[in-house]
Amino acid sequence: MLQLNASSSRWSAFLLLCLVLCSLLTPVVTVKHENFKTCDQSGFCKRNRAYADTALSTSSWSSPYTLEASSVRLDKGLLTGIVTKKAGDENLRLPLTVSFYESGTARVTIDEEKRRKGEIELRHNSKARKERYNEAEQWAIVGGTVLSKGAATTQGAEKGTTRVAYGPASAFQAVIKHSPFGVDFKRNGETQIKLNGEGLLNVEHWRPKIDKPVPEKKEGEEEKREGEDVTEAETSGVTVDDEGTWWEESFGGNTDSKPRGPEAVALDISFPGYQHVYGLAEHTGPLSLKETRGGDGKYTEPYRMYNSDVFEYEMDSPMTLYGSIPFMQAQKKNSTVGVLWLNAAETWVDITRSSSSANPLSFGIGGTTTTNTHWISESGLLDIFVMLGPKPQDVIGAYSELTGYTQLPQQFAIAYHQCRWNYVTDEDVKDVDRKFDKNKIPYDVIWLDIEYTEGKKYFTWDPMTFADPLGMQKQLDEHERKLVAIIDPHIKNEGNYYVVDELKSKDLAVHNKDDNIYEGWCWPGSSYWIDCFNPAARTWWQFLFRYDRFAGSATNTFIWNDMNEPSVFNGPETTMPKDNLHHARWEHRDLHNLNGLTLINATYTALLARSPAEASHPIRPFVLTRSFFAGSQRLGAVWTGDNQAAWPHLEASIPMLLSMGISGFPFAGADVGGFFGNPSKELLTRWYQAGAFYPFFRGHAHIDTRRREPYLAGEPYTGIITQALRLRYALLPAWYTAFHEAHVRGEPIVRPNWYVHPEDEKGFGLDDQFYVGGTGLLAKPVVREGQMESQEVYLADGERYFGYFDFEGYEGPGMVKVSAGLEEIPLLMRGGHVIPRRDRPRRSSGLMRWDPFTLVVVLGKAGDAEGTLYLDDGESFDYEEGAFIHRKFSYGAATSVLISEDLAATGTGGSKKAKEYLKSMEKVRVEKVIVVNAPAAWNGREEVEVSEEGAGKSGAARKVVMEWFAGEGGKAAWAVVRDPGVAIGRGWRVAFA
Repeated sequence: MLQLNASSSRWSAFLLLCLVLCSLLTPVVTVKHENFKTCDQSGFCKRNRAYADTALSTSSWSSPYTLEASSVRLDKGLLTGIVTKKAGDENLRLPLTVSFYESGTARVTIDEEKRRKGEIELRHNSKARKERYNEAEQWAIVGGTVLSKGAATTQGAEKGTTRVAYGPASAFQAVIKHSPFGVDFKRNGETQIKLNGEGLLNVEHWRPKIDKPVPEKKEGEEEKREGEDVTEAETSGVTVDDEGTWWEESFGGNTDSKPRGPEAVALDISFPGYQHVYGLAEHTGPLSLKETRGGDGKYTEPYRMYNSDVFEYEMDSPMTLYGSIPFMQAQKKNSTVGVLWLNAAETWVDITRSSSSANPLSFGIGGTTTTNTHWISESGLLDIFVMLGPKPQDVIGAYSELTGYTQLPQQFAIAYHQCRWNYVTDEDVKDVDRKFDKNKIPYDVIWLDIEYTEGKKYFTWDPMTFADPLGMQKQLDEHERKLVAIIDPHIKNEGNYYVVDELKSKDLAVHNKDDNIYEGWCWPGSSYWIDCFNPAARTWWQFLFRYDRFAGSATNTFIWNDMNEPSVFNGPETTMPKDNLHHARWEHRDLHNLNGLTLINATYTALLARSPAEASHPIRPFVLTRSFFAGSQRLGAVWTGDNQAAWPHLEASIPMLLSMGISGFPFAGADVGGFFGNPSKELLTRWYQAGAFYPFFRGHAHIDTRRREPYLAGEPYTGIITQALRLRYALLPAWYTAFHEAHVRGEPIVRPNWYVHPEDEKGFGLDDQFYVGGTGLLAKPVVREGQMESQEVYLADGERYFGYFDFEGYEGPGMVKVSAGLEEIPLLMRGGHVIPRRDRPRRSSGLMRWDPFTLVVVLGKAGDAEGTLYLDDGESFDYEEGAFIHRKFSYGAATSVLISEDLAATGTGGSKKAKEYLKSMEKVRVEKVIVVNAPAAWNGREEVEVSEEGAGKSGAARKVVMEWFAGEGGKAAWAVVRDPGVAIGRGWRVAFA
């Protein structure tokens, strides 16, 4: 036996200690960059960047695109014409349409003549469709496209241009330049957006491949470096790297056959006078987008949009992630404009800024800044929607009218969700459920990841570990809780599995380039992918969710669609080959970024009719998606994917979610605690405090992490986390009202400073604090380690703000310090607002249905306050027939009266369902009114006078006790009216004087 001396024993103990310590640390992980292309490795991006370099460095450069003046026609809001492209000795014809809509939005579309495309023979005997993809509109656009009756050409347009006035009071103008072709969009005579102002328009036209002889290299001749040969830039709009990526392109061991050859579209879009641009979700960088052409603090790569399963993604990067919304907004003082680039193919966007000031570093101080953007897509149409504002909500509202408003979710969906990969048995799920109750921690939903299935076959349950799924869901239902189960688009290729048997027999899967069913690898191993572009596939998918087909599912079962980029473990860039074929023979390259939307569209529709009874009276579906495109917001929620248990990921979650909100998809969240790794207890606690302000609030963790349910954290952490969760539940009425505002107007649920204060230039770059809906609540969660004393919060205006918990007073404009101990969340209330909440702690949101309300009236400098409350049954579509309560609460300093007024649309309140709902809510009352910043004149006053409409004799004015409390130190005075005895759904008055 080996004998250890004292020294070696100490050494062994030291090694053991190191191992233990290492096991406690969060592992350092990083994305595998080699698995994903840079612009230089993407042929069409590299060509168009080189095209831009040539154009911008050539003083005599002139864009080779001209609008034929004789072809221009304007009829009932639709302008048509022919843009010609000079390519060598040939002039190619590109049909142009400019649509002017009643909404004030304009649209510019350039296609390629179908006759010419039909003459081109596809390579490799490909069966791909011989036209540019033109069906993105069918998936993304649902409204706002009624052509304008008032759009008209104007007299006096300068020579070589066509000028069209349109929009509200004809305040918008499109100045269409003929040679070279370009469009300037103006508002009240001032240019806001320029298309092709820098001459970077490039439509890579279809062409036959001509095999060229390889020139014989002379002895001693130096070899040309790859990518050096740029010969066609000034004649055809394509820069050439020996045509090496025109007809075939390889990356990571995969070869793209590219049967149609080069077909990219690109355009420069400039925003004169605008320094800040936002959007292009989803990326991990700051809300105000960075420049991408290098330099201190700038990116060297363009922002990429190519939906991908990016394992262990990095911070502060333009690298692609799971979803893409090609929508950009530009902001300057009191002016917002935006563009939507409707293209579902791989897309890159370069951003640069230029200043007219003599000092190029001044960026608008003493001069003006222009933000220049360069958009590059691999295929499809050039299709741009232009929105001229001028307010932030004008732009976001116009975009939402086009692509659809966010789903109004069920009430449970905006409460807290508990998830991990994986709860291992049905008894495990029931045990977690009981422990939440035992520890008096509220939650609404528990989730199952892939391990609940039998061998990763979706629509099945593992008979050993989930033998009684209905019994499990029955226990959840006792406290009105729900179950969410994961179902992904990859279907396991295994014999005697009815789902894959039907998928194959009905030919409903995606095909490969040879038009056979495509096989790849994902969680189950060998898999096929449903093609939800196929109407027959969508119908079949919907049938799979019926209760008699998905045995073990119940009315409280909802769905998580993950891996829908699609993620293919052995595919190029962890996704599907671009030359795969979808329904109607469209190549995957044309529609890649739409793929995730099509899956959740099918799932959403399936959840509407899982039984005949549900088909006649459906409940609102809940679907979570990882991949998304413009329009996905109509169908469910999204999260930011597989983040890490690290402070930078907590910090990054806020600008990421703000970006999603202003990009029209506000029902978004990040995995609380971080998916990969084990968070410290401080990090976990701070993340719950931040997560309480995510629109989608879910804790989630990787299969290899330690259990981290809130009750396991230990004190004081469990108690602090519980308080954060209870805060979320207390404010659910305010959150639900904010969701309704998003549903009917497209307003962000969490709102950045520039959206609320578009006049405040100092706040345009802020992305670490936000407002919650229209409540006036201003939150700045702590996102950095060890910050235990205070948090600096920026106040954009001179209004008074008050601490949510202690009524401490603050006043701007400028930075103020707010207490931020571990048990504290920096949360302020802006004066002039009324905040509705429910203060009784319950186990789930469903059990709060009949609870009374508290109204917090926060008086501002003017002594006034206003707020709204929206309520419905929280689950059905009956609200579409008027079954809802929508109240406006307003307090006027001049009258000292708090009033409740009805905001319901005229004519809807009389439906049967509306009457039934209002009757069911008759006994739901206001139990408390708290007035913050209460006037000193109320000191000594002990009563208020309350009256209520429609309450019979009891509706006569009556006296109710009021208590007034003096503020101490910097705290505001406040008053409380307990149980004023008024119904939340009725009109009433509370007179304080």
